[in-house]
Amino acid sequence: MKNSPHVGRAAMLAALVLVFAAATVMAQDPVKVAPNNFKVLLENDQVRVLDFHSKHGEKIGMHSHPNSAYYYISGTKTKFTSPDGKVEEREGTAGQAAWRDAETHASEYIGPGESHVVLVELKGKAAKAASKAAPRYILISELVPPLRPQSADIRTEHVLNQTG
Repeated sequence: MKNSPHVGRAAMLAALVLVFAAATVMAQDPVKVAPNNFKVLLENDQVRVLDFHSKHGEKIGMHSHPNSAYYYISGTKTKFTSPDGKVEEREGTAGQAAWRDAETHASEYIGPGESHVVLVELKGKAAKAASKAAPRYILISELVPPLRPQSADIRTEHVLNQTG
């Protein structure tokens, strides 16, 4: 039986479709994948700030984050699964800030209670430059006093400026 040039083209086309489909799955926006878990607090041309909540046992499908800083409002313990099937458990402590290079994963919150994290996703040139110099973890609670509003009308803000 002779191989037809059409069979080769069809196989090539199928392979291309699979590659593009895999790239689309890996590039999913977490806000679109899990709108009940991720809320956009701020977005401009340099950053997107997300407020994330998850309850014990809750699973979130495959999604991607660019280079990002995370601030743990509550303690967390989460199981992450990468597109290649590798599973990793990570924990975060309330008051801890962490840096994560760009990544794609699915997640399942396995800690007690509710997970609450604020993510600052970098965009553009800042996202590319940041991954080379950013620290992995900073315990904010050791650097600034706890955030406590003085009244319902006044909000206390602390800003950490790290130069380096």
